[in-house]
Amino acid sequence: MIFLKNIISSALGLVVGVFWLIILGLVIGFSVGRNNNTQVEKNSFLKLELNSAVKDYAPLEMDALAQLFGFPPKNVGLNEILAAIGSAKYDDRIQGISIEGLGPNAGISQLSAIRNAIVEFKKSGKPVFAYSDSFSQKQYYVSSVADSVFVSPVGQVEVKGLSSELLFFKDFQDKYGVKMEVIRHGKYKSAVEPFIANKMSESNRIQIKELLSSLWSDIVSEISLSRGISVTEINTVADGLLGRTANMSLHNSLIDGVVYKDEYKKKIESILGVDNYKTTSLMNYIMSENNFDFEEGNEDSKIAVIYAQGEIIYGEGNEDKIGQRMMVKAIERAIRNKEVKALVLRINSPGGSALASDLIWRALEVAKNKKPLVVSMGDYAASGGYYIACNADKIYAESTTITGSIGVFGMLPNASVLASRLGVHSERVSTNNSASYSPFMKLDPEFYQVTKEGVDMVYKTFVSRVAEGRGVSYESVHALAQGRVWSGRQALKNGLIDAVGSLEDAIDAAAEMAELKRYKIENYPNYEKDIRDSFRGMSFLKIEENLIQEWFGDRNYILFKQLNSLKNKEGIQMRMPYVLDIN
Repeated sequence: MIFLKNIISSALGLVVGVFWLIILGLVIGFSVGRNNNTQVEKNSFLKLELNSAVKDYAPLEMDALAQLFGFPPKNVGLNEILAAIGSAKYDDRIQGISIEGLGPNAGISQLSAIRNAIVEFKKSGKPVFAYSDSFSQKQYYVSSVADSVFVSPVGQVEVKGLSSELLFFKDFQDKYGVKMEVIRHGKYKSAVEPFIANKMSESNRIQIKELLSSLWSDIVSEISLSRGISVTEINTVADGLLGRTANMSLHNSLIDGVVYKDEYKKKIESILGVDNYKTTSLMNYIMSENNFDFEEGNEDSKIAVIYAQGEIIYGEGNEDKIGQRMMVKAIERAIRNKEVKALVLRINSPGGSALASDLIWRALEVAKNKKPLVVSMGDYAASGGYYIACNADKIYAESTTITGSIGVFGMLPNASVLASRLGVHSERVSTNNSASYSPFMKLDPEFYQVTKEGVDMVYKTFVSRVAEGRGVSYESVHALAQGRVWSGRQALKNGLIDAVGSLEDAIDAAAEMAELKRYKIENYPNYEKDIRDSFRGMSFLKIEENLIQEWFGDRNYILFKQLNSLKNKEGIQMRMPYVLDIN
């Protein structure tokens, strides 16, 4: 008995000790975090180096524990990046920008927005330089805007064009006896094509080819303008991979010099006429105590920017997924706020749950009858992402935005063949004769028909919503729909959007509609986490996910996540399927 008491006492002592250590750590972390403000020195260069994932909106304060301990944020917000570059244009401490590496975790429209911000920065007369040991295509797309571009002697400049790769699983399903029963509406709704065929349909091949050609045309045009190389010459480089060595890149005018990193720094010093130039990282600049103001204007007048980023799910949602509960709360909060005079919905989503999409649509329909509503589209605003956009007063998209995909599908896993091979048999007892579904039985034709009616009904609702929101006929939307995807520039031509423009353009339009001259921006939703959520999100609790990503690599991990997410696709779906290889 005494032994048992000692064990209990020791355990309680250990728990109490750990608790106070955590509290002490939080206090120390809070103190360090408050006093660890980075100073931006005079005559500094802003070093643009992005290794974190880029989200349209990633508020620094959303993780309480990370903020207390001063941990670097897992993600960086595009809104903060653009504001930082915009502020640096007028900041006397910042003498120029050095682009020194951009990770793969940003979409092409996000990179386009960053590139355009640098174009605006250059109008200040401050220089922009770029260096990389080796340029990926994404890196080079942004870096080509610089006054001078350099690469290491053993590096390369990847200019190869765009491609999209789809995997097909029909033979795999037949071999292992597990298949996805597919119910769809729309001949272009190829989200389900990999599960019903072994190769790409001609209609799908056409739409992907046209989409990629439109995106590539915009990329090449911008590089051509910055580098003074013709579009034909850039396509010749892409066809022959003529940037595959540093010297070939120099010969084809993709870069201005072949140097090592230390020589790059000396070149900048020589151009500037200084002995030792200073740099401040982008994150340090954003987080510095002498930081810039993100907004200026009348505090009594605000424009609410509501960020919808990620897959659309039925449920709460978070900074990675759009849940109708969080979104509806955010929309209602913005409407109740008397200081908010207009709404801008920023969408970066491939779609998802049809039910959640419709509930968000309804909240926006109510909102726009009270305050002006403008939509800004990022990398994706497709399928369910377009559904929640279609009733806005005005819709903006980047030229490289992937949008449309007005189509609907449902998928049901069926393992009846596998079960039979394994000697597993299923029988069902029911009180009524209603059509039913079981993954261990062949799909009931009556259940298929009932589900097909549901898919058809949701498709008709989708098309009707778009027709009403865009002020056109049902037939004209149906001709553009059936699941087909479009670039932002294509969407402008066919009337799915009102203008090609940035988030800033959308905000300006909302201000004009609300008759505002001066205003502040207020961001929604609130992603702030409490301490418990912070502990759940710490890296040592995500070992499995991190190991898979390390083993698979970034690009393959994205594919793995898409396949793994199939198990969570409940109900009728409106979603965009493609994995676009734009590295």
